[in-house]
Amino acid sequence: MPLTAGIVGLPNVGKSTLFNAITKKNILAANYPFATIEPNVGVVYVPDERMTYLNELYCPKNLCLTSFEFIDIAGLVKGASLGEGLGNKFLSHIREVDAIVEVVRCFEDNNVIHVDGDVDPIRDIEIINIELILSDLEIVTTRLKKIEKKATTSKDKDTVKEVEILNKIKNTLEQNIPLRKIEFNKEEKLIISSFNLITIKPIIYVANIKEDEIDKVTNKYVNEVLKYANNESSEVIIVCAKVESELSELNDEEKKEFLKELNIEESGLDKLIKKTYSLLGLSTYFTVGSDEVKAWTFKKGMNAKQCAGIIHSDFERGFIKAEVMSYTDLVKYKNEKEVQVAGRLRLEGKDYIMQDGDICHFRFNV
Repeated sequence: MPLTAGIVGLPNVGKSTLFNAITKKNILAANYPFATIEPNVGVVYVPDERMTYLNELYCPKNLCLTSFEFIDIAGLVKGASLGEGLGNKFLSHIREVDAIVEVVRCFEDNNVIHVDGDVDPIRDIEIINIELILSDLEIVTTRLKKIEKKATTSKDKDTVKEVEILNKIKNTLEQNIPLRKIEFNKEEKLIISSFNLITIKPIIYVANIKEDEIDKVTNKYVNEVLKYANNESSEVIIVCAKVESELSELNDEEKKEFLKELNIEESGLDKLIKKTYSLLGLSTYFTVGSDEVKAWTFKKGMNAKQCAGIIHSDFERGFIKAEVMSYTDLVKYKNEKEVQVAGRLRLEGKDYIMQDGDICHFRFNV
């Protein structure tokens, strides 16, 4: 499922270091602006403790985690919407992602250049947000110029409705309010979907801190980011990109030991990947057996027939029924047979809405 999260931020805030750690790719992470020019794409595997249990229960030949894509996008500077720096490249790349992960510098270090001279996370966030707002505003204004006259003269119902929603968006953006803070109904979402507006995309802020602050609750910069994010109902993940980069080089046992030494239960990256997965509106169902245990990614709200099609189009085309049990029931009753005896293994039709943690076997005939 080609859903992607774009990692953005000002130059030298730790974007590429974070991306390297996430994907274990050796992408250039240099101490000067625009080290990343073309977007780097990496597949990340979603940490899922349920897979450990399923692996122990079925002892499969293959174990396949679910995944999605992260894209590292060139650093943005003030004036990007007017083409400053690598603005046009940045904006075209970020317009294609489904969710935004904005890395914010929350540490002081004289050895790492800040593009604006000093550390101020709220200023940095607002530089990016304003540029994204200006970019969306240009698209909306251009479209309104093309269709307002038609709406007035022809009274075409669809065009009048489009003008109405575009004016609502324009007024919102002119107040420097990102569109993700506004509620849109189903009809409005359909009308604006083709414009691929950036500020409507969900966002997570990543507060990048120093190594010697990793065992602290927060620092003053993190507190500022938390307050800002809370005002727009967004989430904040606190990480030390440098430590996460070191963790990414370790095997599972070494990683556990290192986390124990740091006195933390879960790495910042694992938290980020899980939160981003949820932010993208994704969930997981499983197929199990001695040959393979596999986690499959689906969009929340998809039905059984659509989810069958994720495995193969023939499964969807010839869908008959889905045999379904929940992961929770499997853990409770220890094995499939006992789940069935307890009456918790069920047959579901094509309109069944798949739930996170469902374990499925699809019946189909082509």
